[in-house]
Amino acid sequence: MPAPQEQSATAAQADTPPVSTDAVEPADVPTTDTTTSDTTLDVDAATDAVVDDAQDANADTDATPVADDTTTTDAPADATAAESDFDALYGTSTAATGTAPGAYDPWEPYNRRMHRFNNAVDRRVAKPLANAYVKVVPRPVRSGVSNFFGNLGQPLAAINSLLQGRPKQAAHALGRFVVNSTLGIGGVFDPASDAKLEMPNEDFGQTLGVWGWKRSRYVELPLFGPRTLRDVVGMVGDAPLSPLRQVEADRVRVPLQGLQLVDLRAQLMSTDALREGAEDDYTLVRDAWMQRRAYQIDGDRDDDSLPDYLRENQPLIPVNAMPVSGD
Repeated sequence: MPAPQEQSATAAQADTPPVSTDAVEPADVPTTDTTTSDTTLDVDAATDAVVDDAQDANADTDATPVADDTTTTDAPADATAAESDFDALYGTSTAATGTAPGAYDPWEPYNRRMHRFNNAVDRRVAKPLANAYVKVVPRPVRSGVSNFFGNLGQPLAAINSLLQGRPKQAAHALGRFVVNSTLGIGGVFDPASDAKLEMPNEDFGQTLGVWGWKRSRYVELPLFGPRTLRDVVGMVGDAPLSPLRQVEADRVRVPLQGLQLVDLRAQLMSTDALREGAEDDYTLVRDAWMQRRAYQIDGDRDDDSLPDYLRENQPLIPVNAMPVSGD
């Protein structure tokens, strides 16, 4: 009878989820054929969806080089080859704008813990000693102490300047050492500056950078503070040539090393205000230090467009400053 057949076909259509208008079959088609047709249509629809997703992914991938090309185009036309190599590793940075390069910091969890430790030591020990030193010791005496320790580092600066292919800079370093050690009474006074002799501040970590070790991971050392892995190797290379390491008597060397540490912390007190109120002190210290280190290695230090904080010879804690017993 026609009425039951129409009701059976309607029930079969209601149980089968419609995919499209083409999927509607006549009532007399077997159920197995309808299922096969629906399955084929579902596979086709899924395939189309995968193809559409792949096309969208390709469209996104094709757009990426455009952004890279734009970044490369923004590089200054007069960038040196060293700066171009550095940009390829760290991102675009220019001497004129002072843009901070991205830091290579895969050890950030460890570095943050060490940064908190160093800050705690600084707050409780180093900074109070530096404040007391500034209050008790007159400025001329403090200047003489800074001159003395700065003069001790000039022979090492001369050696590294020669290794970097800067003979003029090496001559300035040796000239300063001779003049200040004699006329300056052991380096306490600084007649070399009146003689227009520049004060280089070169170390073996910078030398390794000039030689080609551009990209190096950031690491914060206990007590020594910010460094890179390249600079840690440089500290090992500088250690045998450090003048204070040649003093064998602990009763002489250790007090001198302690005085040098306090003097270095006192010189850095001018930067404390820059860190106050920073949302992330670790990132601020890391990026500022990495930027300045990059310019020490790659930048033209005779370029007047460099910011003052990049041109100034702010002190680093040298490897010979840590009081270590020779016994």
